[in-house]
Amino acid sequence: MYIGLISDTHGVFDAPFRDFLAPVDEIWHAGDFGGGLLTADAVAAFKPMKGVVGNCDDRRLLDTCPLYRCWECEGLRILMTHIGGSPGRYDPAARQLIRRYRPDIFVCGHSHILKVMNDKTEKLLYINPGACGNQGWHLVRTALRFRIDSGRIHDMEVFEIKRGLQNADGVY
Repeated sequence: MYIGLISDTHGVFDAPFRDFLAPVDEIWHAGDFGGGLLTADAVAAFKPMKGVVGNCDDRRLLDTCPLYRCWECEGLRILMTHIGGSPGRYDPAARQLIRRYRPDIFVCGHSHILKVMNDKTEKLLYINPGACGNQGWHLVRTALRFRIDSGRIHDMEVFEIKRGLQNADGVY
């Protein structure tokens, strides 16, 4: 399975990110879609999507994007929620979910900081794809893509673009 991972779009799902994510089989969105339901619908129309609602999202998204998700993918247990904290400093609700579900991979957003690290204490891979939208204090917009097969994650790639860059149409 070829996965694209984004978070914190805050209403922006533009051409550079669509190009980067074009070859993936599925997109995982770790919350804060923004743009009401329009951004979530745009991502879901582009590729099959698994998403969670973020703290800035329209609560109507809860019909399709829960507060957290836990599922199996190619032999790995995935847990995703928007506000997660980070290894050693997990949000209390995220810590409870981690201890309840014992995921192999924990995905969250919210911080706008791209971070991928092994959490040896909880025995999981922590992944936060950063933010691919323009709202917030981050200077670089980011996304990830990677492969999962036979219980193994591999070939992870980072996409980044500096905020404020624009093409001739002013789209980015």
